[in-house]
Amino acid sequence: MVERNRRRFLQAIGVGTASLIVPESLFGALPGRSDADRPNFVIMIADDQGWNDVGCYGHSHIRTPNIDRLASEGLRFTHAFLTCSSCSPTRCSIMTGRYPHSTGAKELHQPLPADQVVFAELLKQGGYYTASAGKWHLGEAAKANFDTVAGGGPSGCERWIETLQKRPKDQPFFMWLAAIDPHRRYQPNTIAEPHGPEDVVVPPFLPDIPETRRDLAMYYDEITRMDGYIGRVLDELDRQGVADNTFVLFLSDNGRPFPRCKTTVYDSGIKTPFIARWPGHVPSGRVCDSLVSVIDIAPTIIELASLASSPTFQGESFVPLLRDSQTSTRQSVFAEHNWHDYRAHERAARSKRYLYIRNALPEVACTPPADAVRSITFQAMRKLRDAGKLSPAQQGCFVAPRTAEELYDVELDPYQLMNVAADPKYARVLAQMRSVHEAWARRTHDEIPSELTPDRFDRETGARL
Repeated sequence: MVERNRRRFLQAIGVGTASLIVPESLFGALPGRSDADRPNFVIMIADDQGWNDVGCYGHSHIRTPNIDRLASEGLRFTHAFLTCSSCSPTRCSIMTGRYPHSTGAKELHQPLPADQVVFAELLKQGGYYTASAGKWHLGEAAKANFDTVAGGGPSGCERWIETLQKRPKDQPFFMWLAAIDPHRRYQPNTIAEPHGPEDVVVPPFLPDIPETRRDLAMYYDEITRMDGYIGRVLDELDRQGVADNTFVLFLSDNGRPFPRCKTTVYDSGIKTPFIARWPGHVPSGRVCDSLVSVIDIAPTIIELASLASSPTFQGESFVPLLRDSQTSTRQSVFAEHNWHDYRAHERAARSKRYLYIRNALPEVACTPPADAVRSITFQAMRKLRDAGKLSPAQQGCFVAPRTAEELYDVELDPYQLMNVAADPKYARVLAQMRSVHEAWARRTHDEIPSELTPDRFDRETGARL
C-alpha cells in the first residue's frame, strides 16, 4: 500500500515513470565509501526557541554554555530560516526536504502521509541505524522510517542519552533528538538557578512590563534546561569516541511562543539558530552569513552520507557552505503560515536584505497561537490596548485589517516594524520581491485553497471554540 501511494505521489509531482522504480543505488552507499568512513548524524531541535535567545547569538544574560560550545567548535549560521513558523509543519518539511504545502502536512497536527519520501528512510535503507527521541510530531506513518522512536518528558530530552547508548555499534547512525523545551506551559523553578526579570531582554514589539519579563524569564529557564541535555549529548559522543566522525546540527522549529513571534513569517517567527559541527571537516569557530533554509537539511545530509539524492527534494544542499563559509548557495528563502489554531494563509520571500510578505487574509489580525494568547504577556497586552497604552510597534497582533503586502528593509529595520511596501523609494524592490515570491509559488504549485480551516480558538482569550 505504501509503495503504491509512493508511486502515485511521485507521478503527481512530475517525476518520470523511470524514476518510480527506485534504483538500488539510491538506497545504498555510493562506491568507495565504507561504513567506517561515513559520518554519523545528530540533529538536536528545540521547540519554540527564538533565533537570538542564545548566548552565542548575542544574548547577554541567557545561560546556554553548551550551545555556545557547539558554536565555538563548529559553524554558526546567521541567516538560517524555517519554511514555517509552526511545529509539526516545520518538522515534516525538514524530514522531507519539501515545503509544507508540498508535504500533505502543512497545518498543525497533520500527520505526514506515508507516500512522502523521508531522508531518515533513505539513511535507513542505506545502512544507517535511525532513531528518534523526544517530541514526536510527524504522525504514525513516519515512524516506519526509524529503527526506534522514544518519547520523554517534560523536557523531551530525558531519553536522548539512553537512545545514543543503545545504538548498534557496527552501523553508522542518525539521531533525531527533539526537545519539547522551551514550549509552553511554563512553570517556576524549572532549573536550580532560575533566570530573573533582570536577565530578560524585551524586544520592542512587546511591552516592557513585569508580566512580560516574568514570562520570558521562565521561557529562558527551559532553554537552559535543554542546553544541559545538549551538553550531555556532546559528552556522550566524546565518551563513545565518535565525536570526530559525527555531524551535529542544532536548530529550532519556530520562534518563541510570544506575540509577533511563533506562527508569523517575520524573522522573529522564521529565523532559527543554526549551528553545525563536524571536527576536521567543518572549520571551528567560524560564522556563515549566507542564506540557508531548513529545507536544505535533507539533501545536505544525504550528500554527506554518500547516498543518491531523492528527486522529491525541493531544497538545495549547503555542503558548499560547510567547506567555504564565504560562498553562497541561494539568493532567497521562502516560508509560509497555514492554519495553526486560527485561519491563516501568509507567504514570505526573504533575501539577505529584504523581507516580502503576502497576506491572503488581510482582514484578520496577526493573532499569536492559542497558548501564547492565554499567556500572562498577551493578557496584559489586552489590558494595555484597551487603555490605549501600547506603542504602535506593540499593536501588531491586534490590528485588522492589515495590508495585503508587506516589505521590510531588514538592514535598516531589523525587527521589521516599518512596512515600506507603499514607499515609492522601494517600488523597484517591491516588484522584484513580488516576482521572486510568485515564481516560487508557481514552481512549487502553491495555491490558496478555496476553503481554509476556520478558527478553533477565541482570538482574545485562547479558549477552545
